[in-house]
Amino acid sequence: MLITKTPFRISFCGGGSDIPDFYRENGGCVLSTSINKYMYISIHPYFDEEKTALKYSKNEIVTDYKEIQHSIFKQVLSDYDVNGVELVSTADVPSGTGLGSSSSFTVGLIHTLNCYQGKYMSKKDIAQAACEVEIQKLKNPIGKQDQYAAACGGLNFITFHKDDTVSVEPVIMRKETMDALQENLVMFYTGIKHDANAILAEQKKNISQLEKTKNLLKMCDLAKEMKESLEKNDLSDFGNILHENWLLKKELAGEITRPEIDAAYNKALESGAVGGKLLGAGGGGFLLFYCEKYKQKELEDNLGLKRFDFRFEHDGTSVVYIGEKYW
Repeated sequence: MLITKTPFRISFCGGGSDIPDFYRENGGCVLSTSINKYMYISIHPYFDEEKTALKYSKNEIVTDYKEIQHSIFKQVLSDYDVNGVELVSTADVPSGTGLGSSSSFTVGLIHTLNCYQGKYMSKKDIAQAACEVEIQKLKNPIGKQDQYAAACGGLNFITFHKDDTVSVEPVIMRKETMDALQENLVMFYTGIKHDANAILAEQKKNISQLEKTKNLLKMCDLAKEMKESLEKNDLSDFGNILHENWLLKKELAGEITRPEIDAAYNKALESGAVGGKLLGAGGGGFLLFYCEKYKQKELEDNLGLKRFDFRFEHDGTSVVYIGEKYW
């Protein structure tokens, strides 16, 4: 048996500028970090060599790739021509919550199959391969940030160039600044799941509108401003930048927020949070806030939402177990 783990991510600024329709015209950038919540994928030779078993939220046993219902499993297994195996995916966080779980799954699956076949692929190449699966082959209306965040790991400034290349630059700061940043970030689960593809499809369609383009350009400027502040070990503007980014993001598509989310966000500001945002495409999932430690108990009590503790992680996709080799 072989097992990989691939982290989920939280995006601070610039989300949306990683969509090809935007960055091919304007360039894009995102500041994000991977966190210590993971997608685990295990692979093992299946007892029946003529069949492939898949276990995720459903169970599938098939004799041909064409029978697979899960679109990413179907595409990647077909690409790698792997059969006669049992593949199991387990996640710390359910899908549809804004932490990039779909791309973490794709990255993890590609990494797992490369290791299974004895092939080496760099983390950036894994990310690029995951983008090709999700964006080019499956035609999902998504961007590239999640794949690179999951594959590379760490707190990074990710640049999406007009020629489709991607640069991943670690954000360097003092340890005490990193510790303070983590301490002052708090996340809550809204209890609402969302359809990221539907929201992103509307956002993608809206990019051609001048006002939406201006918003995304401002969000990129905010990502650069946030990076510069962190590198100067200055957290004084972090919450305000998060807030400004959220205000701009809300205007990109109609389903990004909803009244109950806006109500929770406003209550958080009244309870000591400096700023925050809804993670992922929007519509539900997790709310992230920048709030000093001594105010977080009041914030938690007033919101009445489930708190979700996390830490930054720096490894990206990795192999965590290799058993006796049967294949």
